[in-house]
Amino acid sequence: MESLLQGFGFQVELFPSAEEFLSSPHQNDTSCLVLDISMAGMSGLELQRNLAARDHQIPIIFLTAHGSKYNEWRAKHFGASAFLRKPFASYELLQALCTALNMPQIKD
Repeated sequence: MESLLQGFGFQVELFPSAEEFLSSPHQNDTSCLVLDISMAGMSGLELQRNLAARDHQIPIIFLTAHGSKYNEWRAKHFGASAFLRKPFASYELLQALCTALNMPQIKD
């Protein structure tokens, strides 16, 4: 995924956990987060709530292999830009990023 996004010109920073992202200096200059619902330690949904409580308005795209309707509703209710179920096409992720970042959609 990192190579795909970099290939389309996105600057990518990877974090091994939500906690490491929260302790990094990158919170304030992050344009969009791509999160899995299930992560080691704090879940993607918990990170979303944590950022909302801190009033950080970062667009979030959720990816999941365990996507219940409830988790999708919860993610979108709290402002997720997109909720993609694995497996998904690379094109879907790129379109979701363009939408989250208010960029023109990528043509086929």
